Amino acid sequence: MTHFPSPCRVRDTPARALLVLPPEIDLSNAPALCARVLSFAAARAARLRLLVLDLTHTGFMDSQGARLVLDVRGRLSPRIRLRVAALPYGIPSRVLEVTGVRRDVPVYDDAEQALRL
Repeated sequence: MTHFPSPCRVRDTPARALLVLPPEIDLSNAPALCARVLSFAAARAARLRLLVLDLTHTGFMDSQGARLVLDVRGRLSPRIRLRVAALPYGIPSRVLEVTGVRRDVPVYDDAEQALRL
């Protein structure tokens, strides 16, 4: 199945942005998603202080999804904090745990928690 690399921006205020990622993240779409997320953040770098990647609607994610989160974290401006929203018992949360990403990037149970400054 082909997955289109289009995170859907659902909330974008001057200091915060929430990007809902697609239902599946794997090798077929992770590199393009990473590029789109970084492009989005770069376009708002002067005012953006918090970027939340919302994985609560993602049903499948392999290690490429974890790599996407780490790549975004490593390439974001140091002024922009990165957080992730992932359902506590979902596959994305488990992948982030097993790969150790949770040690480096704060993971919240829902998007509303993650958006709080």
